[in-house]
Amino acid sequence: MRPPLILTALLLGSAAADSNPPLLLQKPTLSKTQIAFVYAGDLWTVPREGGEARHLTNGPGREDNPVFSPDGSTLAFTGEYDGNVDVYTVPAAGGVPKRLTWHPAPDVVLGWYPDGKKILFSSNRESTAPGVPQMFTVDVDGSFPEKIPLPWGWEAAYSPDGARLAYVPMRRAFSVWKQYRGGDTTPIWLANLSTSNVEKVPRSNSNDYNPMWIGNKVYFLSDRNGPVTLFSYDARSRQVKEEIKNTGLDFKSAGAGPDGIVIEQFGTLFLFEPGRNLLRSLRRGRRNRRI
Repeated sequence: MRPPLILTALLLGSAAADSNPPLLLQKPTLSKTQIAFVYAGDLWTVPREGGEARHLTNGPGREDNPVFSPDGSTLAFTGEYDGNVDVYTVPAAGGVPKRLTWHPAPDVVLGWYPDGKKILFSSNRESTAPGVPQMFTVDVDGSFPEKIPLPWGWEAAYSPDGARLAYVPMRRAFSVWKQYRGGDTTPIWLANLSTSNVEKVPRSNSNDYNPMWIGNKVYFLSDRNGPVTLFSYDARSRQVKEEIKNTGLDFKSAGAGPDGIVIEQFGTLFLFEPGRNLLRSLRRGRRNRRI
């Protein structure tokens, strides 16, 4: 299938006017120099400062969940080819995707180990109950996956030293419901991987998800104050902070990279710079604004 003309000539930083409809750019991830995202089931990249978006993958299947390696040279992603869901990598500069997992159960990419040698993914390959995935790592060179010593996990991010894991232990029951407050709301836990001891991010039955670990803080999305927005949890002071006040539509996903977080809101991407408290839209006509 040929890519839509609207994205073939897309200038993410300068071509879209506010009056234009959103392009439904999803699942963004960030490196020091690039932003990658999903559009129409394919992966695209664009320079971090804006410019022309480039088609990175256009195979006969669907690609999802892109995550840049720590050095920004490689993208890990979830690929659905030939009816199976597995872990793949592709050079950020372009190339042929490489398959790393081969199990018939779905393997979904979550992130990278800080040294860039392993990829973290979730899978129900060893689960006896449906819908209860566990977490594994696989070497970038392709090895037999190793299981993380935790009973289950849906989303996760390593601490910078790799000693801890911020993770969502259970799946989101209703990802499109607003303000769901039933028994399946999702917490974020911080696990010490050497002892399996768990520290819980404080909450009151909110939906917390999409953890991202930068420095001493775990950033995450939550609806605890209304529309889903970006929060942080300081692992030293154990304090939760609302980083962005959101009075509009929910933030749907986010990806962390060097000195920033790229956020998806209604198909549009925004770049948040924590040190400067600056939120920058990646569309023409929208000004930067201080938080």
